[in-house]
Parts: sequence; structure tokens; C-alpha cells
Amino acid sequence: MHESAKEPRPATGPAAYVPRRITGPVLMGVVPGQPLAVAHRAAELAFSLNVKLVCAYVDVTSYLAEEPDGRIEARPIDPDGIDDDIEGISAAIKERLREALDGTGIGWSFVTLSGDPARALGRLAESADASVIVVGTRERGLGARFEELLVGSVAVHLTHRQHRPVLVVPLAPHTKHHPKEGH
Repeated sequence: MHESAKEPRPATGPAAYVPRRITGPVLMGVVPGQPLAVAHRAAELAFSLNVKLVCAYVDVTSYLAEEPDGRIEARPIDPDGIDDDIEGISAAIKERLREALDGTGIGWSFVTLSGDPARALGRLAESADASVIVVGTRERGLGARFEELLVGSVAVHLTHRQHRPVLVVPLAPHTKHHPKEGH
């Protein structure tokens, strides 16, 4: 057996560090229309770590409120606003993930959260004891840049609000076209 493949041994000295096995699930933030590259990277990570994958969609049009009886309930930010079909959006995302992940052998689940995406994902990561949070970058374009200026990056907010590592999967990177060799 190769030296690095053996079980870790306690280090000697005052700062003895013993690595622990990663057992918490991989938590992936999902948005409607997100390229499957994010799900694929998150699934590969979960597979490699031999842990479950938890996929979470955060409905930003609602917030969590505590009822007088102690229950926590999602309420719309604007009750008179456009009636978005959150259940339909969630169902469509879950079905797309089912098509991409079923049959891969990876245990996965889907949940819909409410509120600020970074806070909601951070709360779920804490309660699920997630080992890592995976998110995608926004698609390129003026609208995405303007939105990011207004609300900021979920990945940046996550790195400042909780202690877990955040893996950012780049989407639609700006690359020059390189023809394949020999063609």
C-alpha cells in the first residue's frame, strides 16, 4: 500500500492534525435553466467522496416567517405581485435533475428553500452538515452583470457567511475558439 493511501497517523508535536473522512453531503445550489455542468460537477464530487448529493433551489420571491404557534412558513415578499408558479418551477428543476442523475448510482435529493440564497444555502449546509457547497457562476451578459452589482454573488456571500468550502463551477467561460489539431 502506498504511504499516502494508509490511514492517517496522528502527527507528533503540539499541533497534531489528524485528517478526518468527509462524510457530509455535497450541497448544490440550483437555479432555473442552469446548465447541467453544475449538477455534473457536484455529482462527480459526491461520487468521489462517496456521499449523498443534496440539490437546493432557493425561491427568492418568498421569505421565512415564524407563525404564532411556532411553525416556520414561507410567505411571498409581494402577496399582490405576479403569482409565480414556484411549485411548477421546483417540479421542473427536480425533473431535469432526475433525468440527469437517476441511474448514476448517486444518492440525491431535492429541496426548495425560501429567502436570500446565500443565507438559505448556509442554513441548509449547517443543518445537513454538508462537506462542501457547489454553485455555478452566472451566465455572461449585461443583465447578469447588472444583477450581480445589485445583489452580489451568492458564492461570495457564502464564503463570508459560513465555514464550509464553496466550489464555484464556471459557466460559459469566455474562450477563444481553437480548432482541433489535425482538422
